[in-house]
Amino acid sequence: MLKIYSIGFTKKNAKTFFESLINNQVKKIIDVRLNNTSQLAGFAKGNDLKYFLGKIAGMGYEYEVIFAPTKVILDAYKKGDIDWMQYEEKYIQLMKERKISEYIEKKGIDFWESACLLCSEETPDNCHRRLAINEIIKVFPTTDVHHIIK
Repeated sequence: MLKIYSIGFTKKNAKTFFESLINNQVKKIIDVRLNNTSQLAGFAKGNDLKYFLGKIAGMGYEYEVIFAPTKVILDAYKKGDIDWMQYEEKYIQLMKERKISEYIEKKGIDFWESACLLCSEETPDNCHRRLAINEIIKVFPTTDVHHIIK
């Protein structure tokens, strides 16, 4: 059975973030953000995070922008032009267009084992990482999902 995690860095300090990953025995972070270099990301900026994960936790880091929403979809949601339900529809359509299921399968089950999808949202409820994990479940139906909240 495949075990996969998700985490958002918002409202977490570095200690909480890294200890949560270590305590859950995560092997690598799969960064699914559109912009992994934002100043708002603090310790979670792409290159810094890759370094910290390796040094602090011995974990890997992959930036999988194929799972990121487009700027158009994300901006429309942030500005309130579309609600969460519309965002979900647009993001799911985007994944179909990108052939995400084929991509997931091509990467193979070992790539996903004990991996943790990273985004900024504190919880997975209104975050595309939850929708991306749903696609992984479609490819690997016995997937055991853990959303790391605190």
